[in-house]
Amino acid sequence: MFIQTETTPNPETVKFLPGQPVSESGNFDFKTPEDARISPLASRLYNLDGVTGVFLGRDFISVTKDPTVEWLMMKPRILAAIMDHYTSGRPAIDEGVVNDGGNGAQASRPEDEPIVQTIKELLDSRIRPAVAQDGGDIIFHRYEDGIVYLEMHGACSGCPSSTVTLKAGIESMLKHYIPEVVEVRQAAM
Repeated sequence: MFIQTETTPNPETVKFLPGQPVSESGNFDFKTPEDARISPLASRLYNLDGVTGVFLGRDFISVTKDPTVEWLMMKPRILAAIMDHYTSGRPAIDEGVVNDGGNGAQASRPEDEPIVQTIKELLDSRIRPAVAQDGGDIIFHRYEDGIVYLEMHGACSGCPSSTVTLKAGIESMLKHYIPEVVEVRQAAM
């Protein structure tokens, strides 16, 4: 098995590409070892000293480390843990977990107002694929009074450039396509 790595805009997060599906049931953001109990893969990674976050995408794993630990020391241990997981034959997410798409996008529903439907469609078609390239995800939280509230996950959570991504990238695109949008904010978690 050959696992590729990619840097992300977040210097504390690296994206690992195992060359096979990781989470076919959606994206999962594990911010603590307790959150990771539903995932044998994320639990295995949290057993490594220095791991502070694990994000499972459809075909990648983003791992965030403690800033006091160097990647030179972490990468080989993370690569070994990922390889051990895949050779074990265990799933990334345990069966029986409610399949709500993980922390994936909230699909448009017929009862959503047209503005919310359009926001979700733009996020899914234009924004989420670009954010996934950087090892993260962005989730629609709510829309009220012209303000779109989004949650940043994976490499995007805590990234120094996340404010720029929200304001310069996402906000300007949503304003362009949806004049009713006046601002984009990070949702309080």
